[in-house]
Amino acid sequence: MEEMKHSPPLDTSTTTATAAGTEGQGTSLMSRLKKDCLAFGVSLQEGFRYVKATIVGQAKKLKAKDEKEAATADLQPQKLQVEAADEAENNKKRIYKSM
Repeated sequence: MEEMKHSPPLDTSTTTATAAGTEGQGTSLMSRLKKDCLAFGVSLQEGFRYVKATIVGQAKKLKAKDEKEAATADLQPQKLQVEAADEAENNKKRIYKSM
């Protein structure tokens, strides 16, 4: 037969101290949650800017009249995407630094 092990009784003084310590963590949890939500919003905005850059680049490529315009239109989406990524990175750094 198996022996049953009994756990020691809980000490309420440590339980009370732990509960008080958790209250201070609630505010940090909320600020971390707020930071993460803002960063997610910035990431969504970056994604929309990527899509916009691709659509604008394709439209300009279709409307190009000569080879030079087509080459310029081909490079513009990459330029806009790099700008979107840089701006999103700067915004995320600013968000995490401010909170």
